Amino acid sequence: MKPMSFDFKSRRSMIVANRGMVAASNPLAAQAGLDILRKGGNAVDAAIATAAVLNVTAPASTGIGGDCFALYFDGKTGQITALNGSGRAPAALTLEALRAQGFTAMPARSAYAVTVPGAVRGWEDLLKRHGRMTLAETLADAIYYAREGFPVSPVFGAVWASPAMESLLRQCPYARDYLPDGKTPEVGQRVRLPDLARTLQAIADGGANAFYTGEIAASIVSTLQEYGGVMTLDDLETHRSTWHTPIQTTYRGIAVHECPPNGQGLVALQALNIAEGWMLRDMLWSDPVRLHLMIEAIRLAFADAHRYIADMAANAVPVEALLDKTYAAQRRRLIVPDRAMPSVPSGVPSPGSDTVYLTVVDDQRNACSFINSLYMGFGSGIVAKGTGVFLQNRGANFSFEPGHLNALMPGKRPYHTIIPGMATQSGALWASFGVMGGFMQPQGHVQVLSAMIDDDLNPQEALDRPRFYLMEGDPHGVIALEDGIPPATIARLAELGHTVRPVGGSDRALFGSGQIIRHDAESGVLFGGSDPRKDGLVAAY
Repeated sequence: MKPMSFDFKSRRSMIVANRGMVAASNPLAAQAGLDILRKGGNAVDAAIATAAVLNVTAPASTGIGGDCFALYFDGKTGQITALNGSGRAPAALTLEALRAQGFTAMPARSAYAVTVPGAVRGWEDLLKRHGRMTLAETLADAIYYAREGFPVSPVFGAVWASPAMESLLRQCPYARDYLPDGKTPEVGQRVRLPDLARTLQAIADGGANAFYTGEIAASIVSTLQEYGGVMTLDDLETHRSTWHTPIQTTYRGIAVHECPPNGQGLVALQALNIAEGWMLRDMLWSDPVRLHLMIEAIRLAFADAHRYIADMAANAVPVEALLDKTYAAQRRRLIVPDRAMPSVPSGVPSPGSDTVYLTVVDDQRNACSFINSLYMGFGSGIVAKGTGVFLQNRGANFSFEPGHLNALMPGKRPYHTIIPGMATQSGALWASFGVMGGFMQPQGHVQVLSAMIDDDLNPQEALDRPRFYLMEGDPHGVIALEDGIPPATIARLAELGHTVRPVGGSDRALFGSGQIIRHDAESGVLFGGSDPRKDGLVAAY
């Protein structure tokens, strides 16, 4: 193919439609979801179809070897339900056993970090409760692209072709499909994933049980055992998704909904509670004081997150107390406008990766906010033999500190970074949104919501705005500031005591990537935006 430029320099306007809308980080995936809507499927059916295609076209970011979370808004009742499709640590994996091997932290790229993949069961459970179509119908496009091939997209292709990713893939003897012709593919190259196509077809034919029992499950277990892992067939067969009531807060009259822990949506809600005490609307978005206050709110929220967020089935997490507005006011008083906090303590409330995000709203105004992930690029780097399935490394987020709420325990879910978002106003859908990217996700939620609520930006403008990133969610860490934030603002933040790092070029991936669909309850019109930091788009009709 003749060389050409794949740099993205164009401006985007938001997409406006009144029947249905899908926003995703890959055009083929978004159009697969739209095709489902046009065939009579609803938001959930389209979300699963979109996620499945992303498994094929963005295999470093997502896949059936990973986990999923979803928020579903019922257009008739206004009720929101939360699906936790994350997996648990194997029953035989203990903190004591890893310490005995000399580990002082979870080895991220290892079989020990592989938790049970929850995505496939989550897909099926979501369809059974809220969908109209079968799993087989929603997987059709993904199977086609895996079997017949798909062209590698520009932004994802740059990640896939990086020396680090090529090195990781070469270390796994079962990842050959992801190194066509013995090397990582180029942008525009057509890639086929025959092993993954056969696995997806088996799931289409046999449902989720085809993944969690039988040949696929046996391959997952035997491959992990080759790498020293301890997962068993029983760990896979007994995995179940769980359903929850979302946690929520209000920000200037907008109700913001997140999945409860073990996810980190609590961080976004706490930061919004703290930020609500300042009139951010009266400041320019690039005002260093405004950015300083928002950064400090995020730092305080993460300090609590690292102490409290854990698997609620194994620990009592004081969610209600952490979301109390009085508690937020107490935390807000720790922040001053003219200097950064030298230390960021966790509070004591009164008793009381790599990822893909997509969102769909259908013609009945049902909405699905959906996120699926392997965590780090290509997850653990381990492909189950003959399946084409990369296995996630979500266990890397377990704590090694005995007694910590998030300490590794058999059968326990780890602290999870992936968080879909939903917002309502007076009970009506206001927005279905998310920002992918590890610990950037709650920070992205806060920033795009502030842009839309405080500054009245449309979804595309909110996603286009340059962002800050408290790196790795470390309350004492470096603040990455995206290209586009004025140099004078960056200099002033440094003077206030923040450790800052200006970031541009390919490193902009640090700031995540989002999708937003806004809904005007009065007119019924949908307004969509897709992050320019990825390859995606909004497909609508």
